[in-house]
Amino acid sequence: MLYVCATPIGNLSDVTLRVLETLRTVDLIAAEDTRCARKLLARYDIHTPLTSLFAHNEAQKTAMLLEQLRDGRQVALVTDAGLPGIADPGTRLVSAALTEGLPMTVLPGASAPATALVASGLAEAEGFRFVGYLARRPADLARSWGDWRRCGGVVVAFESPRRLVRSLTTLAGLAPDVRVAVCRELTKIHEEVVRGTMTELAQRFSVPPADVAGAGGKAVRRSRTVRGEITLVFDLGPPCVEKGGPAVEDAARQL
Repeated sequence: MLYVCATPIGNLSDVTLRVLETLRTVDLIAAEDTRCARKLLARYDIHTPLTSLFAHNEAQKTAMLLEQLRDGRQVALVTDAGLPGIADPGTRLVSAALTEGLPMTVLPGASAPATALVASGLAEAEGFRFVGYLARRPADLARSWGDWRRCGGVVVAFESPRRLVRSLTTLAGLAPDVRVAVCRELTKIHEEVVRGTMTELAQRFSVPPADVAGAGGKAVRRSRTVRGEITLVFDLGPPCVEKGGPAVEDAARQL
């Protein structure tokens, strides 16, 4: 049996009792990062053997894990945070197991997209669209935005803290008044949810470096780098063909 287990997105106390019992009793745990998994296992005194399953070894490890499942062993699949297969490794193993008719079940739990959606206060529309990580290149991001804008509604996405300012600035140029929430470090000590228009948040996170007191009272220039896991929630409103069409394509070509 393959158990697809949700793990905490920050606070280790958010793990479910069912997941803990499963991790304790399976024969093997396949983890995106064994170092991260060991922190959770150590917290709850679990000593099940671990093997890695991440993007660069997924093909090789999937074959090995399928052999384990065919032999009747119990395997748990976990990622660093949240549910495997949602912007994380694991989809290939799940699909292969289902194709072979091997038993599989999902143990639900913490989810960054759902948590951010509720925390944003933008969940007024029916349903939402999760798009994974934002495109790295501004031109690609602009084209994606045009597609989302035509559909309208609420869009949830992940973003790297290193690219947050650039992405918000790009989108502010396309939709300055769209409401957005930047959800950072959800469930952790430094959890922060900042809400506003695209322009307001682009400016908010573009704060220049500040002088802080260093050794001997001497001023030291220190950048205010955004840190932590970032989930974005956009309220695009009703579908808009006009604003998401040729104008966006023109903007994308200029980026």
